[in-house]
Amino acid sequence: MTATQRILDLAAAAPSSHGENLVLLLSEANELYQQGLQDLRREVAARLGGLSTADLMHAADTAGTPCDPSQDRAEVILLLALAEWEMSPAAMAYAEMAGAAARRGICLVPEE
Repeated sequence: MTATQRILDLAAAAPSSHGENLVLLLSEANELYQQGLQDLRREVAARLGGLSTADLMHAADTAGTPCDPSQDRAEVILLLALAEWEMSPAAMAYAEMAGAAARRGICLVPEE
């Protein structure tokens, strides 16, 4: 099973989960979300590795993710990967899952 499919499965199970079970689902989905983003970051870095930093910044601007001139290559590549990742079914399912859980008072970050 792919990480995307597992996130979709977790998101489908979340509405009928409560309390600690929902926290466990969110935690697993969060780990998969982070893993998916890092995998995509590596793919984007390989795919765009030959571009100059200026070209990367132009690509980020074109993708709707403007960059600050102080950002280095790695940061720009991460922004490009994040912009692409956020449009993936896995990321959208996780965002919806986390939002729905938050509306029910459940989140991974404890309140201070």
